Amino acid sequence: MSKPVVLIAEELSPATVDALGPDFDVRNVDGTDRPALLKELATAHAILVRSATKVDAEAIAAAPLLKVIARAGVGLDNVDIKAATSAGVMVVNAPTSNIISAAELTVGHIISLARHIPPAHGALAEGQWKRSKYTGVELYEKTIGIIGLGRIGALVAARMQAFGTNIIAFDPYITSARAQQLGVTPVTLDELLAQSDFVTIHMPKTPETTGMLGAAQFALMKPTAFVVNVARGGLIDEAELHDALVAGTIAGAGLDVYVSEPPTGSPLLGLPNIITTPHLGASTDEAQEKAGVSVAKSVRLALSGELVPDAVNVAGGVIDPYVRPGIPLVEKLGQVFSGLAAHSPLTSVDVDIRGELADYDVSVLKLAALKGIFTNVVSETVSYVNAPLLAEQRGVAVRLITDKESPEYRNVITLRGALADGSQVSVSGTLTGTKQIEKIVEVNGYEVEVPFAQHLIVMIYTDRPGIVAVYGREFGDAQINIAGMQIARHVAGGKALSVLTVDSPVPASLLATVRDAIDADVMVEIALTE
Repeated sequence: MSKPVVLIAEELSPATVDALGPDFDVRNVDGTDRPALLKELATAHAILVRSATKVDAEAIAAAPLLKVIARAGVGLDNVDIKAATSAGVMVVNAPTSNIISAAELTVGHIISLARHIPPAHGALAEGQWKRSKYTGVELYEKTIGIIGLGRIGALVAARMQAFGTNIIAFDPYITSARAQQLGVTPVTLDELLAQSDFVTIHMPKTPETTGMLGAAQFALMKPTAFVVNVARGGLIDEAELHDALVAGTIAGAGLDVYVSEPPTGSPLLGLPNIITTPHLGASTDEAQEKAGVSVAKSVRLALSGELVPDAVNVAGGVIDPYVRPGIPLVEKLGQVFSGLAAHSPLTSVDVDIRGELADYDVSVLKLAALKGIFTNVVSETVSYVNAPLLAEQRGVAVRLITDKESPEYRNVITLRGALADGSQVSVSGTLTGTKQIEKIVEVNGYEVEVPFAQHLIVMIYTDRPGIVAVYGREFGDAQINIAGMQIARHVAGGKALSVLTVDSPVPASLLATVRDAIDADVMVEIALTE
């Protein structure tokens, strides 16, 4: 078989190609050459880009084999995420690759504003010795206001504390305990603006945050204060910033990002009290290499149909280590569930998670359940990005339910579904012991405790003497070895459930023979796919 094609559309570090490994046909194209890009996309399974290549709806439509779009960086303005999701294409980025570089650039802007380093250098390069003109201020005991105390904001706080500054922050999603842990005093936005000598903003760009610093906010700041933005263009209203700088409402600004890039013709560029850089937040050798290596690893995972934590169009986000062992368990439960439900179309499924896991973000387990359910149902490769689409296309309603109460197990995960014929199916599993052994602990309401195996047989029949001997003889005569068995029932003489693990596949004809021999209500073989 030919290797999957990975298209690199912009210059990436050699370590990126090394991280991809030898399993792919790596090709290069100039992503800004539109005709060449569209031509190469026709055979591409993955594309790696930075910021110059536009992967829009047209590009995605031109790539029928495309499985993943990888942006070697943080921003995704050049990728049509909605179109990618509709096409079942995973979009990944490198959300942590540039956080140190961005934090350090923020500190660099703050120091440059405090000491007028760029204009002083410019003057001296022109032969002008203007020591008195560029008298600055110390950072010691100044107040630094951080808007947005996420990963970059927290790094800025840690670095600025080394200067003996007072750090205050505004972030509506950060608890007081977290702020205290970072050595930061939480305040309102108005309080931050009024108290700070330097304001730096580290917020995502959303409709709510666009233009969040404008004339009204500058009016609250000290006339000696400075504002810095290395996050996203548009968080600061550029026209109103220009007016504030000209009027002396604030002392100065440092910008690395702009509404339009490059900011050709912007009146901000000609002001003496602003320091500008050309979007250098991620422009370090280290950040570029980390970004490339990160998305290369994501591409490998995506093309093998595995979970990609950095996929932006997959719910779940960063997966807690406590949750991660549950992912393969739930995928297997999904395959067992689909085997039990094979007799009628699925109309709804609940992913019910009980126990200590309920304290964590377990949304990824819902994706794992859907991936398992559809793995042996559809012909295409099922991934974490297209599994919800497959459910939606089939009209399957999906719910995630969590409950901290789990009386019998520390954690138990149940997949419970309704079928079009009015019946219901369910299967539950858990991880047991120090080795975290994956076990099935319930099937259709019957309590069992069965380790997973590649081949499982589930039978439901009327409980009566001699049944085990009957199916044991049938399997033995067919040279099918029974590796394990457990029987469960609610009452003697009622319905019983038997779960067998066997060493080899069971022919459909043999299953039919056993079904008839014991008059089984349910007789299914479930072959788990790794």
